[in-house]
Amino acid sequence: MADKNLRYFMRPEAKEEKIVEVPGPDTIKGEDGKPITMKVKVLHNKRIREINDSYRTRRMATDKKGNPLVSGGEVVFKVEKDNARAARHLIAEALVFPDMRDKELQDFFKCYDMVDMVDAVFPSAEEYAHVSEVVLAALGLGAASGEEELSRREGVRSLCCVTAQHREMLDSVLDIFRLR
Repeated sequence: MADKNLRYFMRPEAKEEKIVEVPGPDTIKGEDGKPITMKVKVLHNKRIREINDSYRTRRMATDKKGNPLVSGGEVVFKVEKDNARAARHLIAEALVFPDMRDKELQDFFKCYDMVDMVDAVFPSAEEYAHVSEVVLAALGLGAASGEEELSRREGVRSLCCVTAQHREMLDSVLDIFRLR
């Protein structure tokens, strides 16, 4: 039987959000003419869930007369989500460089909402797709590159299967990559 000492789980690194480097879009180059390198803070699952939950509203469902709908003796609730904005918020919060909260960058784009800054800084569909792919992959929410490589091979079909578990965390990613 394995050692049941809990100190193995009391790791200082479990409290820290590490920063990783990811390639920037090919369209944004540094002085050396090469694509810039972006820095991404790997957010903890708790923070990812908090961001996703902040874009979800839960309201009591009503009939045409405004009466609450009841099923099985319980009130029915309607849940609405803004998955696209939640995804942009995740990207904005995770990006360390470029920092979507940077005053100089916000002044340049005349945009002062860090979530809207993602669209301002990466305005083309290609840039946004690249940034969302690399940032969400760094957060553990994107497809692995091995899966992408397999899908290019003849005779290999890649499938995505989603269960209801952790669905609220996954919906924004599914929307970004247009997975159904």
